[in-house]
Amino acid sequence: MAIAFFRIAVRGRIPFHSGRVKIVILDSYTANPGDLDWAALEALGQVQTHDRTPPGLVADRAADAEIVLTNKTVLDAGNIGRLANLKYIGVLATGYNVVDLAAASARGVPVTNIPAYSTPAVAQMVFAHVLHLTQHVAAHAEAVRQGAWADCPDFCFWNAPLTELKGQTFGIIGLGLIGRETAALARAFGMRVIAHNHRPPRELPDGIEMVGLDKLFAQCDVLSLHCPLTENNHHLVNADRLRQMKPSALLINTARGPLIDTEALAKALHNGEIAGAGLDVMETEPPRAGHPLYSAPNCHITPHIGWATQAARRRLIDIAVENVRAFINGHPQNVVNADQLT
Repeated sequence: MAIAFFRIAVRGRIPFHSGRVKIVILDSYTANPGDLDWAALEALGQVQTHDRTPPGLVADRAADAEIVLTNKTVLDAGNIGRLANLKYIGVLATGYNVVDLAAASARGVPVTNIPAYSTPAVAQMVFAHVLHLTQHVAAHAEAVRQGAWADCPDFCFWNAPLTELKGQTFGIIGLGLIGRETAALARAFGMRVIAHNHRPPRELPDGIEMVGLDKLFAQCDVLSLHCPLTENNHHLVNADRLRQMKPSALLINTARGPLIDTEALAKALHNGEIAGAGLDVMETEPPRAGHPLYSAPNCHITPHIGWATQAARRRLIDIAVENVRAFINGHPQNVVNADQLT
């Protein structure tokens, strides 16, 4: 009933007409650095894009906007309060912590996100890191480029241990869409898959064994994080948990940076408590210069690109457009603060 009332209220309050509504995108560059377009959004209204928006310019750039789209630019209570015409906030990502939901809800402004657009891309990135850590393709290719193969007395050489995945144990924390997609890839490699979720899944895919965290950390050869960041799991992977892992284990994080205590991870890698780490997210992004993980052995960091295939970004833009269209038509979808709106 609450959602039905909300839809009626939106339809009655906002007489939108295609081509007249002003839409401002505060940070369009990461979703579309120029290889895609905003044509479908431009068909819905007057669109103004900014590659990036510093905090001090948010209110000025979105001053007349009825619809504001943001990826990582923060819309806090102060900025929301300054936007007199604001009717809708669309987050160009799955996570929506950049928006003050309480402030938006107090204004009656729905906030939407983009669910499930990056699932195959992120699962692919997980195994890009896994294969990098087990096959050392880049290191071997560079050694060949430097002449090591040409100087080799044998028909082949390797300069790091090569690890076969079949028969190893792949641990997953978080069995959402990306966790399940990653589990399917692990199974395709012939790995045993164990998983932990904050609550038992309604349906468990074939070939996945649910276990407690202690057993998962102790048994996995590869641990991949796929859970959302909450107050309860901040630094879920900490010094104590790292000591539970096998010295040969690998840690992969494509979820949220603060799930890992990165200072503890750096020490664990230096001390040989685990064998390696592949990280696509960090506690602070971008991480500071001189971060201890930069010099940690067998730690490989990519700059939060797991989501960023062109196909995934195209899906993101398509869903964002559908979210805006649904709102204009009085039937908002993917609203993350629906229970706070009255």
